[in-house]
Amino acid sequence: MRSVKLTPINISKAATHPTFINLLKHSKIMLLPLVLVMMTMISCLEAVGTNNNNNLMNMVIKTQTFLSPSFTMTPGLVIEKFFYNINFPKSHIAIKSFHVEVVDESGNQIPLSQTYLHHWVLVRYYQHKNATNPTINTSYNELQEPNFIIASNSGVCERNILPAYYAMGSESRKLSTFLPHPYGIEVGNPKEIPTDYEERWSLNVHAIDTRGAENKLGCIECHCHLYNITKDRSGRPLTEDYKGGLRCCYDKTKCRVNALSDGEDFPERNLFVRYRVKWVDWNDFVIPVKIYLFDVTDTPKPLSDSTEASQQHHCLIEYDVEAEFCSLKNKLDDDKCNAVKKSKVMFPSSGYLIYGVAHQHIGATGATFYGQDGRVLCSSSPIHGKENEEGYVIGMTTCYPKPGSIKINKGEMVTFVSNYSSTLTHRGVMGIFHIIVADRIFKPSSTLSEEVGNNNTIVML
Repeated sequence: MRSVKLTPINISKAATHPTFINLLKHSKIMLLPLVLVMMTMISCLEAVGTNNNNNLMNMVIKTQTFLSPSFTMTPGLVIEKFFYNINFPKSHIAIKSFHVEVVDESGNQIPLSQTYLHHWVLVRYYQHKNATNPTINTSYNELQEPNFIIASNSGVCERNILPAYYAMGSESRKLSTFLPHPYGIEVGNPKEIPTDYEERWSLNVHAIDTRGAENKLGCIECHCHLYNITKDRSGRPLTEDYKGGLRCCYDKTKCRVNALSDGEDFPERNLFVRYRVKWVDWNDFVIPVKIYLFDVTDTPKPLSDSTEASQQHHCLIEYDVEAEFCSLKNKLDDDKCNAVKKSKVMFPSSGYLIYGVAHQHIGATGATFYGQDGRVLCSSSPIHGKENEEGYVIGMTTCYPKPGSIKINKGEMVTFVSNYSSTLTHRGVMGIFHIIVADRIFKPSSTLSEEVGNNNTIVML
């Protein structure tokens, strides 16, 4: 078997790339636009990687970066947009990773201390060819069949609750979502797309401008009194015991800001979500995975009319952490000043754990996913920022067990534990665990798997 080494392309250094120089020497393309030249280079490298359908080298990772439509931010303002039919790789592919960040018009990353990325959600859906595109204010539970069909993940919450393939937030800054070879999320399979429908993607973005905020933590946690909100986005009155959370910081609401008496100016600005997709073209060597999102607020009940291991779920998505008195001694004791929330759920299918990570907010101290016998399946802890992002959760540790080392059985009762510090009251916190499993594992017959590294990346224009 012939081994081929693929060289990553850096677009900014294309003019000095050996492949580029060779093309100029042996063809008449020097008069073509640079874009066409780069497309030629990419095609050449793809051909090298896929000239033999019987080896794993056709699993060349392709990378493409996109920008969402712009959104305008002013001090205290909240935006919650549902961007439908976003740019996304077409055809039958396997997603390897998805990364998100908020940037300005110059492409500079925006600090969380200025614009807090509360959460973002990537959803796949099918749209009928005769249907009109939904607006950016149309939530997922407002999409109506037969015009729209949500192509949800594998579970476990009820219909249209956490249907996402990815559901993250501020931790995107330092978070890896990469799936090891040869595993990937299968999408774009024409056999799965209903007749007269098109597969499309949506990105839900929820961000809060905290420049000049009177109480930044309160704004981030959506304390209702700081937003002067008494009704949710649908106009329904809030209950007296609802003190903060998503129902108080929906699109176009505004958190209380200080009077800018010191002359400091926080101008209106246009921002974007920059998202990067990594994928491989689908082939027989890819092992498909299943995505499960577990919510620690879930209170499942068994289905009485079902003969299989199944449950009726009730996911609330958010919950509150009440402060308790904590002495210095208690703060040093891991069992004190720690708000623990648990959820026990029946795992819906058998699979080998490939990847796991938790989504939590400020104040979190980590989350753990346990098997029925008490074994740790995955433990995920927050990574905190420094300097102007000190105290913010800018990442979460991930789990990459050796494939085949951890198996979860169908019907196994798993326990999700979410921990937050209770030295302060926290409103509207979340505890969501991403668990990705595969029905089978890759068993290499040679050293072939070592030849395909994470750096075999093609950058698409």
